[in-house]
Amino acid sequence: MNKDNELILVVPSKIIFKNGVWQGLKKDNLDYYIDLIKNNCQFKRRGDVETDPSFQQIIPYIVFNYQDKYFLYKYLPKAGEKRLVDTYQLGVGGHINPEDGDENKDILEVGMMREWSEEVDFKGNFLSKKLVGILNDDSAPVEQVHLGLVYNFEGDSPEISIKETDKMQGELVDIKSVGEYIKGNPGIWVRIVYNEYLRKL
Repeated sequence: MNKDNELILVVPSKIIFKNGVWQGLKKDNLDYYIDLIKNNCQFKRRGDVETDPSFQQIIPYIVFNYQDKYFLYKYLPKAGEKRLVDTYQLGVGGHINPEDGDENKDILEVGMMREWSEEVDFKGNFLSKKLVGILNDDSAPVEQVHLGLVYNFEGDSPEISIKETDKMQGELVDIKSVGEYIKGNPGIWVRIVYNEYLRKL
């Protein structure tokens, strides 16, 4: 399917920001905003909202750690987005789709775990999964239409790898070294999550 025809979960910006727009990683009142998303979300054709800032595309963004090491992945030359080749990313995630919906389950949780299972192979158990913040950044057109739900998953095993090994490679990096790996990275979200979350741990 053409990605423009993909149906993705969105929330009207006027609802999510009705108490004011923030920049960076919001860490307070998270339950309130999650409820706002769940109670006001809808599905829109991706091609219709990619350049429409009146809607926020909801993106679960999962940071994984095993002890004091954090999972980073690097784009290889075969990756679709050439501007990202040889850059390191920190979060695993993507859009939420209608098939993630089930009246008996949490659509945000289901969509997040589907994205996780599609992107990585983790041979272990989770010690914890927590929402650490909601990320908004209006400094560039792409970020302006996406809202990140930033989670930290802690695992009991270092056995984690990227599934698309022809496009990306992943590794666990000591938290003290993460800043060096992402230095010069064109991605805005990865820098915000590092500066406003990881550096403060």
